[in-house]
Amino acid sequence: MATEAHSPEGATGYIIHHLTPLATGEGFWTLHLDTLFFSVVLGAVFLVLFMKAAEKATSGVPGPLQNFAEMLVEFVDTQVKDSFHGRSALIAPLALSIFVWVWLMNFMDLIPVDLLPSIGKAVGLGYLRVVPSTDLNATFAMSISVFALIIFYSIKVKGPIGFAKEMLLTPFGPWMIPFNLLLKLVEEIAKPISLGLRLFGNMYAGELIFILIALLPWYIQPALSLPWAIFHILIITLQAFIFMVLTIVYLSLAHEDH
Repeated sequence: MATEAHSPEGATGYIIHHLTPLATGEGFWTLHLDTLFFSVVLGAVFLVLFMKAAEKATSGVPGPLQNFAEMLVEFVDTQVKDSFHGRSALIAPLALSIFVWVWLMNFMDLIPVDLLPSIGKAVGLGYLRVVPSTDLNATFAMSISVFALIIFYSIKVKGPIGFAKEMLLTPFGPWMIPFNLLLKLVEEIAKPISLGLRLFGNMYAGELIFILIALLPWYIQPALSLPWAIFHILIITLQAFIFMVLTIVYLSLAHEDH
């Protein structure tokens, strides 16, 4: 680590540099290239691993990859059966994809904070933020996608009229339509906001702690980084699990036709 990082100005610049994305464009059309790149790469890793597991699946003695894939599929399937009370061929694959993809994004937080940015700097990249889930754009993109599915299935299962009645007439009946609509809008909009902010906030804080540990003298770093990394494994798994379970619960509510 550079010596200047230990001065107040250097430390501030170091933190800002590690939390600044590689971006292009301006305003609303700004694209975070590092978030897009690592999200696509990690999604491809998930697809390739599970495709290999499916191709090599056997009824005999399974290999390590098949064991791992079957364990994850069984775990997710149990969560879906416990939380989802409708019928849909989409929910279990969606839940599996969300859990593994979000976990892989979060796992990037355990890579030494200077490793990939240093490689990026060597090839001419000024900034490189390697944890997609520390980018609010990524977490909100996922939560808004889930929200779109919630609205789609709400209309599909309940019908346009049933969906309109639910939005306008609950919980206080036809005499309180404006108030009912306000409450339902707040309730629905809170779903993607809470999904996106919860994941972003926890992962951003975790990344910031790793950066602060990296600013400490080299002889202190191992004593703090290893325990925090072990604890952080639980955090990244818990955040992926929460995102998956809330998605299942929200879609289950969308499938309930009262």
